[in-house]
Amino acid sequence: MRKRPIVALIYDFDGTLSPGNMQEFGFIQAVGTTPEEFWRMSDRIAIGQDASNVLAYMKLMFDTAREKGIRLRRESFQEFGRDVELFEGVREWFSLVNAYGRSKGVKIEHYINSSGLKEIVEGTPIAGEFKHIFSGTFIYGENGDAEWPGIAVDSTNKTQFLFKINKGIFSARDNQRLNASVAEDKKRIPFPHMIYFGDGETDVPCMKIVGMFGGNPVAVYNPANEKKRAVARKLKRQGRVKFIAPAVYTADSRMFRLVCAIIDKIHADWTLEEFGK
Repeated sequence: MRKRPIVALIYDFDGTLSPGNMQEFGFIQAVGTTPEEFWRMSDRIAIGQDASNVLAYMKLMFDTAREKGIRLRRESFQEFGRDVELFEGVREWFSLVNAYGRSKGVKIEHYINSSGLKEIVEGTPIAGEFKHIFSGTFIYGENGDAEWPGIAVDSTNKTQFLFKINKGIFSARDNQRLNASVAEDKKRIPFPHMIYFGDGETDVPCMKIVGMFGGNPVAVYNPANEKKRAVARKLKRQGRVKFIAPAVYTADSRMFRLVCAIIDKIHADWTLEEFGK
């Protein structure tokens, strides 16, 4: 039996699968502030220290929780994840795409590549849909409390995870295999078999990498937010993405029709390559 091609659907999370930042659905309320004030404080830390925006928000989460007497444990973050709002159709999306892939003889895998927190994503109702979640995380002490950032994922180092997906590496730490030379025909998921979904300029490095190597970057936008639509159109105009689509994931959506068309093309290209062997 011929080996089925694998198609990787790789998602940013905030603004792509959810209409807000994941910290805004429980954590920020628990520490007694508003999203606007929390991100202003985070920006002040980053600007004042000329520091990473991601490490700044992780420090702010740590400090504000400690001030309020909130223990930050894996279970705490996962509890916040249960309240994260998702765009229309997201919960049913994965089974729709998986079924379409099966009908075309294609194996579908879903991945998260996010600057948010892995533990929060793990608490969402869609966590089990992903082959792997590449995202930020904390280091936890013997008592189970968060003690220090373990992984901080920003817009540029997100690109490393594309190459890990390409080679079939499911460890955020393993850079030895990442940097090892591998023949193109031995790589688990070729870049042309990738579909990358992102909502903004922080996704540009990943969009560019995926597109440059023959993959399919898609700019997603909240249909209720005209500024987000304008950003998506700008990314398309600038050649950062091949396609744009509203963040509606239902069976009758533009998003589903688009992904089905991409899967059709990937399968057709793979079939032609097999004839040429």
